[in-house]
This record gives sequence, C-alpha cells and structure tokens, in this order.
Amino acid sequence: MSALIVDTETTGLADPVRPVEIAWLRLSGPVDLEPLESFSQRYDPDKAIEYGALATHHITAADLVGKPLWDTFRLPKGTEYLIGHNVDFDWRVLGEPPVKRICTLALARSLWPTLDSHTQGALLYHCAPDVAKEALRGAHAADADCWCCRRILAALIRDLGGIESWEALWKISEAARVPTVMAVGKHKGTPIAELPRDYVAWFLRQPDVDPYLRKALEGARP
Repeated sequence: MSALIVDTETTGLADPVRPVEIAWLRLSGPVDLEPLESFSQRYDPDKAIEYGALATHHITAADLVGKPLWDTFRLPKGTEYLIGHNVDFDWRVLGEPPVKRICTLALARSLWPTLDSHTQGALLYHCAPDVAKEALRGAHAADADCWCCRRILAALIRDLGGIESWEALWKISEAARVPTVMAVGKHKGTPIAELPRDYVAWFLRQPDVDPYLRKALEGARP
C-alpha cells in the first residue's frame, strides 16, 4: 500500500485555489516510516498569487516563469493514502483524487487535546524540540513541511501504539475527525451530545454540512 505525505503552497484562499508548489514524501510503512522517494516541483498557477499567500511562502510570479502548468501534476500510480496536516486542503488543491486521507491535525487534536496550539510548527516543538527550531527555518516550503509532518506522524504513531498498517491509522484518523463539540453556529462550544434536538434537525437540513460534522450530528439525533 502506497502512502504519501503531501504538502502544497498555493495562490491563496480565493477560488479557484491552485498550487504553486507541490511536494510529497513516500513512506515504507507506519512501523518504521522509512522515506522511499521524494518529489518537489513548482508550478505556474495561471492566476495571480494573493498577497497573503506571498507573505506566507514567498514564492513570487517571477519564481514560476517557465515552470509547468499546475494541471500537469499527477499523483504516482498506486497511491492509496495521502497524509497531511489538515490534509483536506491539499487534497482539494490536488483535485480531490480517489484516495484515503490521514489527517495529522485531527489525530493531534484527539491525542493531545490539552496543547495550546495544534499548528504544525507548534506540534514540532512538542514532538521534536531538539530539531524544531532548525527544521522550521524552511517552514512553508512544501518539501520542508513534508519532512516536518513526518516527525509529527512518528510521534503520533508512537503514542497511539500498535499501528502496523496504513489502513489501521486511517481508521483512527477517520474517528478522530468526527467532532464531539460544535465548532460553528449559535451553539459553538457546546458538546454535540447536549445540542437541542430541534437544532440538530435544523442544522442537518442545511446545505454543504461538513461530512464529519454531519456524522456526529446524526449520531446525536434520537
């Protein structure tokens, strides 16, 4: 089973969000996390880069002259799992390929709920304080972020214990992504199990409900 840690740098948040840099790191398996192959490439997004994105990754239009167009990227054949911090964002940027997603952000929030921050940089200081400062000098470059994510993934797997397959880790990630507390709306901060029944029924009728929130709300509905 082929699993890739993936990261993208993009044009910003305005649709359509397009990649300006894509990197991935193929891993042998969750037991040893041996890096087998890596990839990093910049792309012409064929649209302007937002100033907020420029201030984050510092990749300018001049850096992308002569680069391949964004829509030429393809995942390696046989890729079954994508791993990333808030992996859904990168998955959407890559065109929502038919793969299973393992989210290190959801796993970290579930496993280490008392941490004051679950950003990738903060988690690296938690998981690997001896190397965090130096490793984060390259933060917001897609390839550097993949390597940082691998360190966090290693700590997550260590603390979870007994993870011997990507499928097992994916199942835990899926469970971790189902919220227990309402994060939006007038009942934000309320445990989902304590939400008024009529509010749950109303919310489920709304369009574009996050699928993991929908699963939580449906589980709370009598």
